[in-house]
Amino acid sequence: MLGSWLWMLGMGFFVGQILGRLGLPPLLGMIGVGILLGPQMGNVLSPAVLAVADDLRLLAVMIILMKAGLGLDREKLAQQGSVALRLGFLPAACEAVLVALLAMGLFGWDFPTGLLLGCVLGAESPAVIVPGMLRLKSLGWGVDKGIPDAILTGSALSDVLLLLVFSLLLSFLGQGAEETGDFLGMALSPLQRLPLQVGMEILLGLGMGYLAAQVLVVLLTRQNWTRTTVQEVLLTACLGLGLVLLPRVWPYFSGYLAVMAMGFFLIELDGPLARRLRSGFDALWGIAEIVLFVLLGAALDLSVLGSVLLPGLLLLSLGVLLGRGLGWWLSTLGSNWTWRERLFLLPGNMAKATVQAAIGGIPLAQGLAGGEIILALAALSILVTAPLGAWSTQVFAPKLLQKGEVDPTKVGSQGQVRFLAAIDTSSLAAAVLRKTADLARRVEGEVVVLHVTEDPQGIPARQLQELSQRLLADIRYHFRLCSGPLAEAIVKVAGEEQVTDIVMGKRGHRGWEQVLVGSTSQAVLETSPIPVILVEEEGFLQEKR
Repeated sequence: MLGSWLWMLGMGFFVGQILGRLGLPPLLGMIGVGILLGPQMGNVLSPAVLAVADDLRLLAVMIILMKAGLGLDREKLAQQGSVALRLGFLPAACEAVLVALLAMGLFGWDFPTGLLLGCVLGAESPAVIVPGMLRLKSLGWGVDKGIPDAILTGSALSDVLLLLVFSLLLSFLGQGAEETGDFLGMALSPLQRLPLQVGMEILLGLGMGYLAAQVLVVLLTRQNWTRTTVQEVLLTACLGLGLVLLPRVWPYFSGYLAVMAMGFFLIELDGPLARRLRSGFDALWGIAEIVLFVLLGAALDLSVLGSVLLPGLLLLSLGVLLGRGLGWWLSTLGSNWTWRERLFLLPGNMAKATVQAAIGGIPLAQGLAGGEIILALAALSILVTAPLGAWSTQVFAPKLLQKGEVDPTKVGSQGQVRFLAAIDTSSLAAAVLRKTADLARRVEGEVVVLHVTEDPQGIPARQLQELSQRLLADIRYHFRLCSGPLAEAIVKVAGEEQVTDIVMGKRGHRGWEQVLVGSTSQAVLETSPIPVILVEEEGFLQEKR
């Protein structure tokens, strides 16, 4: 089993990175690794790992849904609320119905069996769509009109709808249309239960998410049950996984929607806690993403694709372009979206992967007619739309969406933090380096150490390099020498190195000499567009105390 994890994580990461550097979606490489390692080809994965693949995929989906909830913006959703609601029902419904009609003609099925296939193919992949939309939010594409938020919310709602219809159709096809079942004490047929169960799962899902968020705020903030961010993330992940698993024994709410709602309500109830959890779940997703897509590749059955390849591609193309396209047009009718922004829904809202891998094999396992074809088409939809959707989202966003101001309270911090430590030969050099080291350790930042001198080969320069090496031993840094006017050189190098903060010394008050002549620190403060942190002499700080 340990060898299987080594293959999955190691190869999944490196092959994904290679494809990413080539401009292709990393998940395509991870799926390819899964195919190579899985039973279809290499067969090197342990049967124990493959046996728990469904549970591992469920865990990964919980993590990405939590990330999605922590990235939602209430104001933007209120601005485009009706669009998000319509995106949750119309595109999925139109695609499912069109796929059902096409399947009747291509495979000779009846409408319920075709609709079962439509529910499998119409579901959207949170594992592909959520990271893509969160990345757009972090870059500012479409944020002014809340387009990523509307797509995120609509995707979650559509999966709730299709999973419900799928489960009811399984009962309908397996037991018969007239077979009744108990629903809250009422004897109802599958079709009669559908609208009641959809409404109940959505409302109770939102309610369970709100309740879970309240519990987390009480435990983590008011009663301080945890001491570190890692413990906070661990407790939140356990609660989120519990919400996903609870519907197995109490099937009256959507666990997926509850997890996403929990993240959303945490932003409203405790913003600082949500920010800490966001960074933690970002780190978790880095591992979960590899596991999810490698296992997706390992689960694909390539042997059944040949017979349905051409009709399958036709079915997918017409379903997405015509069925889902009609749903997108109806969803944005009357909104303030431009035609370019509406067109972006094609790449932004088409990816299929997670749900198809989870439910594609159920009809075959239950012995339903057409189950083998449904499984093959589910695999084909993953291979075609998942990498295409991930790639096209990032490529077409700059061409079709407008760039707005990024809200840092709704996305994780982007980019590497870099500090410029400007030091001279005075006793302040060590204090500046210690302060810079402390700041860099807190945010995993990098440091540029700058010494302005006319004698780069002199003894003072070498001594400062040795001091930097000793005080910044556990931090990524580089030492730079330059000459010229002191304040001007500091500001210039800070711009060239693209640092986020300048740290330098300030020698306390020097009376009338500083007032009349000025100081280097004062000059940098007045001319630098980059924030400046001043470290004062230790003696002066003691006097202030």
